[in-house]
Amino acid sequence: MVISTISEKNKKMKLKFLGIIISICLFLGKENFAQEQVAHNPIIHADVPDLSMIQVGDTYYMSSTTMHMSPGLPIMSSKDLVNWKLESYCYDRLVENDAMNLTNGQNTYGKGSWASCIRYHNGEFMVSTFAATSGKTHIYTSKNIKGPWKEKSFAPAYHDHSIFFDDDGKTYLIYGAGKLKIIELKPDLSGKMEGTEEKVLIENASAAANAPIMLQAEGSQLFKHNGKYYLFNIVWPRGGMRTVLIHRADKITGPWEGKIGLQDLGVAQGGLIDTPDGRWFSYLFRDYGGVGRIPYYVPVEWKDGWPILGENGKVPMSLNLPANKSLIPNLVNSDEFTRKKGEPALPLVWQWNHNPDNSLWSLTERKGFLRLKTGRIDTSFVSAKNTLTQRTIGPESTGAISLDVSNMKEGDFAGLGLLQKNYGVVGVKIENGTKSILMVNTKGGKAVEIEKVPVSQSTVYFKAECNFKDRADIAHFFYSLDGKSWVKIGEPLKMPYTLPHFMGYRFGLFNYATKNIGGFADFDWFRIK
Repeated sequence: MVISTISEKNKKMKLKFLGIIISICLFLGKENFAQEQVAHNPIIHADVPDLSMIQVGDTYYMSSTTMHMSPGLPIMSSKDLVNWKLESYCYDRLVENDAMNLTNGQNTYGKGSWASCIRYHNGEFMVSTFAATSGKTHIYTSKNIKGPWKEKSFAPAYHDHSIFFDDDGKTYLIYGAGKLKIIELKPDLSGKMEGTEEKVLIENASAAANAPIMLQAEGSQLFKHNGKYYLFNIVWPRGGMRTVLIHRADKITGPWEGKIGLQDLGVAQGGLIDTPDGRWFSYLFRDYGGVGRIPYYVPVEWKDGWPILGENGKVPMSLNLPANKSLIPNLVNSDEFTRKKGEPALPLVWQWNHNPDNSLWSLTERKGFLRLKTGRIDTSFVSAKNTLTQRTIGPESTGAISLDVSNMKEGDFAGLGLLQKNYGVVGVKIENGTKSILMVNTKGGKAVEIEKVPVSQSTVYFKAECNFKDRADIAHFFYSLDGKSWVKIGEPLKMPYTLPHFMGYRFGLFNYATKNIGGFADFDWFRIK
């Protein structure tokens, strides 16, 4: 009897303990489930700077900056404000000149087209940008976000401008740095309205930072809410960090009053967007080392006629938005280089480092392969034409290729690189009739051959592993003779973000000649993870 009672007690205790364990597991499961259902900053852990954003119907649209790349001025869409996919580029080639064509010793690294502005007006999408490379302001229009886009351009290049369609039917353009100005545009957007002059909108917008300034207020984006005008800018106080400035006015001509909108983590430059359920966010970006300038959101509340950014002035890491998914395949993607009838030759994830020579690449001469042919003599990875690129992504990413080198000529060098001013590459080079695997690293501003390995076979595999966690900004290069076993080669590449290129590191597929033209290299695939 006593034994039976003890057994019953033990059974009840076991069941109670089991119930506690199940409850804890369910609680943790709910917590993990809840965590998985919210977005996290950065919204996009890749180089997508100078965001401009609109909402049309149930879809958000965003333009960004890719500067020297071709095609350029990428347009993306999202249904949830978090997960974005590439839809089109506004131009295939920005302009035809030596800098954009990478000819006669010129280049446009870090230049090309800069901060854009996307709008939707009278049933038409409109995206504008400006470029020191062309000396012009460029405006692209289309009724379809996928294009085709029609271009109008005019001088001068209005710096960091924001186009605004006001309620009175007039179209304005706000631009400048420090001293912000305004002009009225023609209804057809072909230039400044005749008979009107530029006016100073804010004499010294930087003054709102109340500090000595290293970078004058720029990056203008103008919005209207409840009858008031709100102008967003970025400023960089000396000894401080990139800062959001907000000015407001009852009339577009002013007077304007300004204040600091956000000063945390250097997250700045952008504007406002709202959701169908009435929530507001500010889209901004952060300089984050080698991976580039990466987008962040902060929640916004309206108080006393001002948008209040962040949570107690801070950038939260979690947001009340749907969860982030992989940037693959919508922003970067692997490519087997096989094409079905009707498919584009190159998916939108690819961009050339400058205007390409389309006679020197092919996806049809050998089916299932990208062929890069040489047509001139070059001296380095960054001077070479027809380097095909994709973004690296954080916190870690790996790009790998399979390369057939059997038709390369003496002096040719082909392989996989990480493109920036301080670049690193690994590939096969033909010297004195002999093939060698070569790793090149940039040190002290000079490209240095770090390691060379003789190779006899025609197919070689290369891989670059990038670590951007906590701004580690380190990459390692590998080669393989069978695509399975990998051997590390050379030295780690330090990947600092440099202003001469003004862009995050990119995977680059390259082939260039140093002695003889007419050779070619065949890339079987590119795979990113």
